[in-house]
Amino acid sequence: MNLIDNTFDLKLVSRAKLATQAIFLVCGFGVSSWAVMVPFAKSRLHLNDAELGGLLLLLGAGSVTMMPLTGILMGRIGSRRLIFIAALLIALCLPLLLILNTPLTLGIALFFFGAGIGTIDVAMNAHGVQVQNLYGKPIMSSLHGLFSVGGLLGSLGLGFLIRLGAQPFYAAVIIALSLLLIAIIGYRSLLSLDIESAAIKRFSLVVHGISGRMTNAWFSPVAIFLGVLCFAVFLAEGAMLDWSALFLKEYRGIDPSLAGAGYAAFSVAMATTRLFGDRLVARLKSDRTVIFGSLVAGTGTFIAIILPWLAGTLFGFFLIGLGAANVVPVFFSEAGRLKGVSTAMAVSVIATLGYGGQLAGPAFLGFIAQHFTLPVALGVVGILLFFVTIAYGIRRMKMGSNN
Repeated sequence: MNLIDNTFDLKLVSRAKLATQAIFLVCGFGVSSWAVMVPFAKSRLHLNDAELGGLLLLLGAGSVTMMPLTGILMGRIGSRRLIFIAALLIALCLPLLLILNTPLTLGIALFFFGAGIGTIDVAMNAHGVQVQNLYGKPIMSSLHGLFSVGGLLGSLGLGFLIRLGAQPFYAAVIIALSLLLIAIIGYRSLLSLDIESAAIKRFSLVVHGISGRMTNAWFSPVAIFLGVLCFAVFLAEGAMLDWSALFLKEYRGIDPSLAGAGYAAFSVAMATTRLFGDRLVARLKSDRTVIFGSLVAGTGTFIAIILPWLAGTLFGFFLIGLGAANVVPVFFSEAGRLKGVSTAMAVSVIATLGYGGQLAGPAFLGFIAQHFTLPVALGVVGILLFFVTIAYGIRRMKMGSNN
């Protein structure tokens, strides 16, 4: 339903859409740069898998700590300011991740880096849902597609600069300044707090026929259910981010400077599928997108593990990205349509549970890898993706709806 009228100018919403796309790009750019840094950090600090997993847990802790708070803060200062503050924090932390030489200092930096990621993830998704509601057409898949494009640029960009001869620290500085510049340019076009508040009230009244106080999203069974499924899908993304480079280096013998190829293959699939995802979701319907997508992603995980050749592993990573690409955008879109629940808080709940899988989950995989092997840990990811297929399919059967 298109809510654009005299209150919400079409040009304003179009500019906000472009600015939101830029922010998703920035987030993917910054996060994926860390994927290339993981082998350097492990080697520099002489860490085993369990110790690295512990540090990654701090990254997840910073993110999950800020996600619920972001949902509250958005109602007070708006998502625009939170997005900019988070982008600044990410840019400041990135270079530090390549020079800090003790587990304690690196852990502190990862906590704040995670806090920035958690804040910007919730804020930009909530902002994206508001823009989508105003725009009147699906845009969440394409927004997440820009995140994946940023992931591709970050995973390849840092490695490329290093191969050109740049010191890793200075390469990270270049990446950080680039993403900060994009955030600054896009800031003015993002929706202000006043416009966001008006959009929320208008959507609730026009679509649901309700106004006034909203139910706490933490008491919404649907929001919790979507968050749990998000946990599994984001765990797959987190595994690609934090462990794909290490898997290629240690189990496929690839050069460390090229180890980002795994995350790049994953990101290419995600970016391509998400950029066309809005049309795909409209054609397949959201339930089929989730069910078949998670099935393909789970199958890709086991292909990557089982096939001993580099090409087979990269193909498996590609399938993970292909299948999982539009699952999460569907979940966030559903969050924006929950009746009687604040969009900001619904997104916060789903993001908190979901990104716990992306950021804290890989730490758990580190402990599994230490006690068993990394391929076994990645196998757990595949099983969880199959769980998404079954659980969402059962829910849709009970609802008796094709959405």
